[in-house]
Amino acid sequence: MGLFDELVSGALKGVMGGTQQSLLPGLLSQLLANTNLGNIGGLLQQLQQGGLGDQVSSWLGSGANHAISPDQLRSALGSEQLQQMAQSAGLPLDKLLAMLAQQLPGTVDRISPDGSLQEPDASSDDSDSGASARGNLSDQAGLGDLGR
Repeated sequence: MGLFDELVSGALKGVMGGTQQSLLPGLLSQLLANTNLGNIGGLLQQLQQGGLGDQVSSWLGSGANHAISPDQLRSALGSEQLQQMAQSAGLPLDKLLAMLAQQLPGTVDRISPDGSLQEPDASSDDSDSGASARGNLSDQAGLGDLGR
């Protein structure tokens, strides 16, 4: 791994840490809007159909969140969906899978406080944040200039 990979990894950790972590549901919704999955609910449905129903149920339930691996995500989502997501995010596929595996359980848990998904509206996030240009998610997260 080179310096660029280390910078992206460090920047993603910063984006996902602290108060920035609250941005992940909206960013995830924007990313999924550019795929056949459509939204977080579509993502969870695909994961359930891909054999990860126990994990998804744990994220929606009140107990401990079960972990998910990048390989499980790869298997459940399939190549086409993952390529669309990676392209929208502006990230290499392996980085996207690692980020999703780390962040998805907690994110789904936070947006389902009573066991039902309270999905953010991707279109309202742009107006709320004042973002005027769409672009890919790494640009929106301030990662677009890394390595240039």
